[in-house]
Parts: sequence; C-alpha cells; structure tokens
Amino acid sequence: MTGIDLNPRIRRSPTRLVGVVLLTVAAAATAIAQTPLTGKLAIRPLTRDEISAYKLPSTLQVSAGLTTVGLGEPVYLEAQVNSAIAAKDILSVTWTLVSTPNGSKAALQTSPLGANVPVFEPSDRQVLQVAGRDLLVPDVVGPYIVTAHIATASAGSADVGQTIIAATYVGLNACSSCHSGGLADPKVPSWSKTLHASIFTSNMNGADGGSYSQSCLACHTVGYDANAVAVNGGFDDVAKQLNWVFPTVFAPGTFDAVPAPLKNLANIQCENCHGPGSQHVIDGGSTLEITASSTNTGVCNQCHSAATHHIKGTEWNNSMHAVTTRDPTGAGRAACVGCHTGAGFVARTRGITTFSTDYTAIDCQTCHEPHGQTNPTTAPHLVRSLAMVQLADGTKVTQGGTGMLCMNCHQSRVNGPTYAATTAGSTYFGPHDGPQADMLEGTNGFTYGQQIPSSAHAWAADDTCATCHMQTSPATTDPSFTHVGGHTFVPSWTDPNSQKTYQLVGACQSCHGPEVTTFNFPLFDYNGDGKIEGVQTEVQHLLDTLSTLLPPNGTVKSSLNIDATWTQPQLEAAYNWLFVTHDGSRGVHNTAYAVGLLKASINNLQGK
Repeated sequence: MTGIDLNPRIRRSPTRLVGVVLLTVAAAATAIAQTPLTGKLAIRPLTRDEISAYKLPSTLQVSAGLTTVGLGEPVYLEAQVNSAIAAKDILSVTWTLVSTPNGSKAALQTSPLGANVPVFEPSDRQVLQVAGRDLLVPDVVGPYIVTAHIATASAGSADVGQTIIAATYVGLNACSSCHSGGLADPKVPSWSKTLHASIFTSNMNGADGGSYSQSCLACHTVGYDANAVAVNGGFDDVAKQLNWVFPTVFAPGTFDAVPAPLKNLANIQCENCHGPGSQHVIDGGSTLEITASSTNTGVCNQCHSAATHHIKGTEWNNSMHAVTTRDPTGAGRAACVGCHTGAGFVARTRGITTFSTDYTAIDCQTCHEPHGQTNPTTAPHLVRSLAMVQLADGTKVTQGGTGMLCMNCHQSRVNGPTYAATTAGSTYFGPHDGPQADMLEGTNGFTYGQQIPSSAHAWAADDTCATCHMQTSPATTDPSFTHVGGHTFVPSWTDPNSQKTYQLVGACQSCHGPEVTTFNFPLFDYNGDGKIEGVQTEVQHLLDTLSTLLPPNGTVKSSLNIDATWTQPQLEAAYNWLFVTHDGSRGVHNTAYAVGLLKASINNLQGK
C-alpha cells in the first residue's frame, strides 16, 4: 500500500486496565462515498507454514493472534478495510501507541510481513484487505492500547484500535486452582483426559521412540519461545533457570525425573490457547485480562500448520469449510447459522437458542471441543458431538462413527416423501443443498411407494463420511499433498496447472479391490443403453434422461427452472433429480439408492 505512515506518534501514560479490552471501530465519515468504509484492527496470527510459503525470515516468531501475549512475543498488528475500497484509494495508515504500562520502552515497529502476505483467514480474504501493518513487542506486564487512523481518498476515514494484555505464564497449577470445579467452569478435569494433556509426558516416557526432539517443545509445552527477548516464565525460561537439559533417552520414568516447576508448564495446557495468565490470576480471574475465547484459527494453527506432518490447518485452508458462503448469515437467519457458521453450530450443539447470527467460518472449534467436555473416550479427536442424528423424515442415525458429526448439517432438511407430494413449485423447491446423510442412509427420497434398495456404505465404512473424505493425505512429494484427504474433506482434486485429477481411492480398494483406480469404476449397465460404463457416468446418464422429461421437455439440463406451473408428478421427479444432483457424488455414496430413485422417476413420467 502507498502512503502508509510507519513512524507512529507514540504517547505513553501510566495506565491500569479498567474496563476496556477492545477499542472498537469508530468510523469518521469525512467524505461522501458510494462505498462505505469499514475497518478493524486485527492481531494477525502467523504460522510456520506461512513463514515458509511467503519466504519470511526463518527467525520470525509464530503467533496465535491472541489479545493476551507473553512478554517479548510479537503482536502482528493489521489494519484491515473492506475489499470494496479500491487499494489505490487508501492514502495512509497512521499508527499510535496510545498507552503503555509504567516503565515500558516498547515502541511500534515496521511489520516484517510483506505485501505478499494476505489477511490470515481464507474467508476474510473475500471481504477484507490489508490497509497497513505494524509490530508491537511488549516489554512490561500490563495493557497496551494501539490505534490506527485509516484515511482514504473517496470513502472517508476510520479509527480502529485494539487493547493488548502482556503477561507471564503461570502454568497448570494456577489454572487448576479455579478451573477444576467450584465456581469456575471445571474444564481441567475433562482436559486432563485428552491427548493435549499428555503429549509431552508420553513422549518423555518413550511413546514416540527415539524421534522426539527439543524442536517439539515449542508446541508441547507452555510458553516455549527461545527468542532472547521472550523472557516470560515459559518452559524454556524455567528450564534455563533450573539448568535442565533435554534428555537423550526416552523411556518409562523419564517424565518423573522432570523438575516440578517444569511439569507445571509441560504438555498443551490452558495458556497455549488462551495466552499467559498472570494478570488474569492476579486480578481474581478477570476475563478482561485473558483471551477467554477466540474466533481465529491461529490458536490451533500455531501448531497444526507446520509441514511436513502437522498439516491439519493447511489442509483446512484448502477446504470449502474455510470459505463457506456468507449468504445465510446475519439478522433474521437464526435458522440457517446453526449449520452455516461455526459459532452457530456450536450454539446449536449446546442447546443454546439465542446466539449471534454473525458470520464465522466452519473452523477447528466448530467440529472439535478443545476441553474434552464431549468425553474423549467416546468422541476421539475431541469431536464435538457424536449424538444420534435424526433426519427430516424421522430416520434416526445412531451408528456412523465420527461421520455422525457431519450428518448434523449434510442432510436435506425436509421430509422428502411428504414434501415432494404436497409442495407447490417455485424457484426454492427441492431438498436443501447437500443431502449426503440421507443418500448414504438410503432414505428420504420420493420412492413412489416402492422399496428402493441401498448400497452398503452406511455400515461398511465405520466412520461413514470421515472414512472416505478424511483419508490420509498423500506423500509430501505428491502434487495433491494438502489438497485431498484429511481436513480438506475432499477425496478428489484437479491440479489447476496440469489439469490432472487426483483421487483417493484407498477406502474404495479396501472393499472393492486394488483394481479400483477411480471413483467412476464400472459395475453394471444401469441406464440400459447396452454399455457398462463407470458408476458416475451411468448415474449422470440417468440424470440426463430424467431431465429431458421435465419442463421444457426434450432437452438435457444441468439445472431446473421450477415454477408454479409444474405438475405434482413433475415435482416429485424433480425432487429426486435435485436429491441425487445435490448429493454431489453421482452415485458413489449410495449407488443402488440413487439409481433406484432416478429409474422410478423416469418410469413414472413415462407411464410405466
């Protein structure tokens, strides 16, 4: 960006945190503009993968993007404005360090993040752009207030701000004193049963053989940051004080020999995700002095986005969940955000009836409950809910492994048999997009009173959806690495450069044999044209045939323009066409059911 002021005016004054944690946006309209200016001051996370991908200095410190940070840890400040503002219209960003704690010598600095580094969240990149960046490295415990004045040529100006709390790490003992029960939410007992709570312990005791190394401590302990200025009571600081040396032999009993002050900071604890808690503890548990919750994925991706084997965050960045549509969000869309936003889904699973309808992506915390309160014994990987799912036609799904979570949203949301037979035609007619759970279970299509058979995927795949869509990612040398499987949730990807399509068929081969190399493998001549083609090709032929029987008749269609003139038999067939089309697998999820519905619809319209 041009015209950005990187020499901030700094005013220091003695402060004590009172009631302000976030200085909210105050837009000052200094000019009449066609596009209103909106902005915010974000604390940008930074991951190891990003440092590599954007060719940043390898010495840069990773950041979770929290408002509570340890002394000597970087705060990557980012002034953001709506992307509708032309970049050339951003005239300047003037940064001010409004206040600092007594004795602080901290000053705003030029951010090391270059212009090639985008806004952090994939969904935010669609609506926000970077107006300017700066850097703050706190040196004294307490609050720091930073503001930025954003001036534009045609959209006026905006003042945005942020309060940062600098603190030191206190470890599990301090957190447990309140969060093990009593008045505070008892999260420690459930957390203590998770893998986060024992990752350092188990590896010290030899769980990972001889491959465990000191480089793992940055994620497996609290506050570990070897940077010289990051002296904040983290694991590395206490280890240095105790002259503790990382062991070379890992075997049962090794963790027992770790000094008690280091055990207090061992494993992935509260402060890894919520930030250092010294000020929170000193002020009697004040939520103003801890990052109680965060809506950015930097909290998880500070560790889970580091190739070659910590790739969950990088995979998720390439998923549709990361950029899920914003349309069904906002005021009046409470019925939609239970699936279309992360926060809405969390509220829904908790039984909360009044919640925000603001947009948030389907992120890590949408599907994973980090404190283990969903019982890690029955919900592996901290999956938020594996409760019974009831589909709109009344079908109750009780066995589906971790794929049960997906079925909460990937369903038709209407009672197909009743809906198709009684609902008038309109542009909104049909099952909700994504009826995959219904298709997999072989239910909720319009069956014309027939018994439509089902394929075996619903019971043959132990984790249903997850079995196929979350297969192990290919090798790091494969072009499809981080683009298929895992937390991308897609089993197929086409390289935009080579146009080669990569398909994860390992889950198919476990039942269908090694000869299966594509999802579109041949089984039968389902459409009766005398040729046995791939399953997906056969189903597409049936879809095409059915579409020619729907208005306007005689033409193959890729979409249907349904209106009030359609007859009920046409609407019943259209429901099945939309049901199979919106499922998206072209028969792979449940070949027998998809084929059966389409054939029944074709026969009915042809009077057979």
